[in-house]
Amino acid sequence: MRIPAEQWARLLSIPVFLAIWQLVAGLELVNPLLFPPPTVVVKAFFDYMLHGDGVADAGWSIARVVIGYSVGAAVGVVIGVLTGGSAIMSGLLTPIFQLLRPIPPIAFVPIVIVWFGLTELGKWFLVFWGVFFTVWLATHMGVQRVTETLVRAAQSLGATRWQLLWTVQLPDALPVIFVGLRTSLSIAFYTLVAAELAGAYAGIAYRLEVTQQNMQIGHMMAGLLVLGFISTVSDRLFQSASRRLLHWST
Repeated sequence: MRIPAEQWARLLSIPVFLAIWQLVAGLELVNPLLFPPPTVVVKAFFDYMLHGDGVADAGWSIARVVIGYSVGAAVGVVIGVLTGGSAIMSGLLTPIFQLLRPIPPIAFVPIVIVWFGLTELGKWFLVFWGVFFTVWLATHMGVQRVTETLVRAAQSLGATRWQLLWTVQLPDALPVIFVGLRTSLSIAFYTLVAAELAGAYAGIAYRLEVTQQNMQIGHMMAGLLVLGFISTVSDRLFQSASRRLLHWST
């Protein structure tokens, strides 16, 4: 059985990347202290996860993402449905959200420290901020761009505005909403880094700062691998769940 070229490319992608990385570091084309080879990073990874604080740090980081993401996504969907289905609510809230939306969460770090100190509430707020606007915009646009034929059919059957919203507009908008939810999941991890660097006593990004101060570059890269692994697994799980929930739209 012949394996397609694109499948070979997919299978060889990571091994070739690691081989080039090992070669560059082994030949000392760059400073090995600043750019350690993958063998050193892998050793640091297992040391971090098995003998260090990797499990505890991962638990703290995951908890912060789960709480901030859950609240931000829930509020974003609810308000997005309201602004997407009501011209009055849209006129009232959309200008405010469009003004606040471009502000990156990291810009709020100083004021969040003033408001909440170094408590968990501040970290949840930063993740919430990064998630909310993406989910709100996706929901708002999804509800507004519902298939016109479905809307007219429901109106011809005497559907009220709220019946139209909950039985036609919202179900038709779900694929767009789930795109926003998936995108905001990645944003939650980006924001988590800013939240933990702003002041924390545990967490993956917090450990990155500690190892950077001690010039433990291998451990820094190991922490990045942990963060990337958790983010990737979360994205894959969400993608699998959304396919099951939205099987009728595919």
